[in-house]
Amino acid sequence: MKKLLFFLSICFTANAQFSQAERDTLNKYVQIDYAQMLGQLGIDKSQVRRGPSGNPKDANAANSDESKVNQYVLPDALILKNGKKVKNEADWWTKRRPEIVEDFEMEIYGKLPSNIPNLKWEVLSVKDTTVGNYPIKEKLLKGIVDNSAFPSITVEIELLVTTPVNISSAVPLVIEFGWINSPWNKEPIKAIGLGSANEPTWKEQLISRGIGYAILVPSSIQADNGAGLTKGIIGLTNKGAYRKPEDWGALRAWAWGASRALDYLETDKDVDAKRVAIEGLSRYGKAAIVAMAFEPRISLGFIGSSGAGGAKILRRVFGEQVENLAGSGEYHWFCGNFIKYTSTKTPDDLPVDAHELIALCAPRPIFISSGSPQVEGNWIDTKGMFEGAANAGSVYRLLGKKDLGTMSFPPMGTALTNGEIAFRQHAGGHSTGPNWSTWIAWASRYWGNF
Repeated sequence: MKKLLFFLSICFTANAQFSQAERDTLNKYVQIDYAQMLGQLGIDKSQVRRGPSGNPKDANAANSDESKVNQYVLPDALILKNGKKVKNEADWWTKRRPEIVEDFEMEIYGKLPSNIPNLKWEVLSVKDTTVGNYPIKEKLLKGIVDNSAFPSITVEIELLVTTPVNISSAVPLVIEFGWINSPWNKEPIKAIGLGSANEPTWKEQLISRGIGYAILVPSSIQADNGAGLTKGIIGLTNKGAYRKPEDWGALRAWAWGASRALDYLETDKDVDAKRVAIEGLSRYGKAAIVAMAFEPRISLGFIGSSGAGGAKILRRVFGEQVENLAGSGEYHWFCGNFIKYTSTKTPDDLPVDAHELIALCAPRPIFISSGSPQVEGNWIDTKGMFEGAANAGSVYRLLGKKDLGTMSFPPMGTALTNGEIAFRQHAGGHSTGPNWSTWIAWASRYWGNF
């Protein structure tokens, strides 16, 4: 049973060794939770549209042909719900931005409850070590959430904070959503050395420039499955009960965890908390942009292959669709209300779209990253993410900042890095790796020399 409960607390990983019976049990509880949410929404399971397949060989494969993309109309980020135009910065901050926030909270990502318990950070260990050839200081922390109101659920957030040694002043830092002990690569980072054809890891690139990094473990905040919604921080605030349709999903919970990590970083003398960035890939790229949109203390964003539910236009029929996101495999990332747009409504009925999520990050600089269709595939829809970034430009311009500089999708490898919205599609796979050096150079414009 303990093994099963552990399984419920993590996402599926490439080397997770669990029996088919345990996987079947997990799916059983996912389906129970999904069904009860459909019941709350008054939706029959037969009304829910099935999403396309990510396998290009399947009969119902997702569209990967640009000529077959639908025509769609995006909500105008600078038109108020009463039809009036946003005329100045004050209108944006006091009128239009709150409207957009409310729509994202009610219809897509969910609202934070008012009764989230306090969290206390505990430093478990501090040690000097190395990453590659570079000496570092590692602090391992545990964020213990007060569960006195419901002791049967325990939430302990895992965080690793790493800074260069022998520093004379506080350093900027990048928070990555990820794993402290990677399920895919458990070997220590080997020094690259001069003359090597291999590129240094992202950790080495940051430390060599005098930038720290932190790794925040999302599954220690909230499980990456629907069966875990009555556990984790969501389950704790609900005292083990099911969510209501407007309640927060895992993406918003992970983003809340990033805010709590920032609380700690503001107390760490080795870190300049005014220069903290957020980075994530894939589902964690979605979490990273949600975190930046809702947490004004985040200085910069590095959003990797976030796709649908992140920087990609949701109305655009290419790659992953809303029907995938709100199906039983991924609905837990969002609020229950999002399921309406795969059943009784369509994505065209959404009051907001991804360009407005990016606009919520304004005027802070944000970098949208992706890989190539030949290696990464078309599921994440690179052009859809570009269009999300391009259409956020009106808000950045209103606030006196630079947009992408073009509305035309650029050739692969083109670095659109002259403004506060940046974009680059590298030639590699599902990774931010090939874009780290470009991101660091771009970030130096805002953080200064390191």
